[in-house]
Amino acid sequence: MIALREVAGPDVGPWLTEVARLRMAVFREFPYLYDGDLDYERDYLATYARSPESLFVLAFDGARVVGASTAVPLADEVDAFRKPFRDAGIDAADVFYFGESVLLPDYRGQGLGGRFFDAREGRARGIGRFRWTAFCAVVRAADDPRRPPGHRGNETLWQRRGYARRDGMRARLEWKEIGTEAPVMHELAFWLRLLS
Repeated sequence: MIALREVAGPDVGPWLTEVARLRMAVFREFPYLYDGDLDYERDYLATYARSPESLFVLAFDGARVVGASTAVPLADEVDAFRKPFRDAGIDAADVFYFGESVLLPDYRGQGLGGRFFDAREGRARGIGRFRWTAFCAVVRAADDPRRPPGHRGNETLWQRRGYARRDGMRARLEWKEIGTEAPVMHELAFWLRLLS
């Protein structure tokens, strides 16, 4: 039985390195193909850990963290994520932003993705001042030769949860991919939902 624990950002310290390692492992897979760095990951997660209204949803198998999902007021995020909203005329103060959901392969298909969404949307409602929940995902070509056979994306889950992709809203981020010497620029598309 997998247990979920909701932890406010400033209280995540004991698990921060585990979440960083988990991100590196899961994002190494397609479609991110991320060749991660532990110091960078800890620094990235520190943005969430500093925000008093952020949320880490941790999935435990016993004492082991096997999944994690994050959320933070968009106003507390870095400008690379705020700018597409500003350009679209959406105030960052109105958005609760979902950073990521990562889950080890053996634990997928058990409904944890939906539980991650429930927890983060519940946190946004509990804070009470947000109009939107949103996240972004890397854009890959349908015929990308690195796509594994039978690969399934999460778009069906996202649409079922009421999220719609905003093709005009894109973030551009660099990261080192597996097999590359230097960071590669990537586009990420935003998915939004009005929080009702």
